[in-house]
Amino acid sequence: MVKLRLRRMGSNDSPSYRIVAVDSRIKRDGKYIECLGWYDPKPNPLKLTVDTDMAIKWLSVGAQPSDTVRSLFRRAGILQIWHEKKIAQKKNAELETKE
Repeated sequence: MVKLRLRRMGSNDSPSYRIVAVDSRIKRDGKYIECLGWYDPKPNPLKLTVDTDMAIKWLSVGAQPSDTVRSLFRRAGILQIWHEKKIAQKKNAELETKE
């Protein structure tokens, strides 16, 4: 199973994280499949950069985000975009079956 989770980077006192797609059996900082963005919790407000297209691609093929990544995606608006896309696909499928 593919998970979307955080990979810790940075030094002891200044952590930063990469948002990565990784096999669920791999350790936290192990080899990852693809990097989707990064997250820096230290500054106020926090810095968050996510590639929306790649994140939606991984969500659509069944990758499961961790709780923290899910909340970061919600903050970035990615979950809203993904939800709207799913609803649009469902409506298109219903229209095709009626015809």
